[in-house]
Amino acid sequence: QVQLVESGGGLVQPGESLRLSCAASGFPFSIYATYWYRQVPGKERELVASMTSAGGSTNYADSVKGRFTISRDNAKNTVYLQMNSLKPEDTAVYYCSTLILVKRYWGQGTQVTVSS
Repeated sequence: QVQLVESGGGLVQPGESLRLSCAASGFPFSIYATYWYRQVPGKERELVASMTSAGGSTNYADSVKGRFTISRDNAKNTVYLQMNSLKPEDTAVYYCSTLILVKRYWGQGTQVTVSS
């Protein structure tokens, strides 16, 4: 079955960096676009970044443009989110996701906390 497993979250200070990873299995990873979302309690899940299957096109939320970079390694079935210059407002649970036909799949999420 489809599995997405995030890792790499943690507690960092403002201005620091983190790299999230999402290991995919159970489906032909290389032919599907991948997405990173985030969610804070009481708010809707927000799309942070997306990348097409071949990695030729990326999109970012305005709030993270210039600071976050999504990338993927199709040989490793893994998608990454490099987060630089982190701000307290980036604090959230981060989820990776993919859309296969009409069904969206989610990982379990990884907590990112940015605090001094």
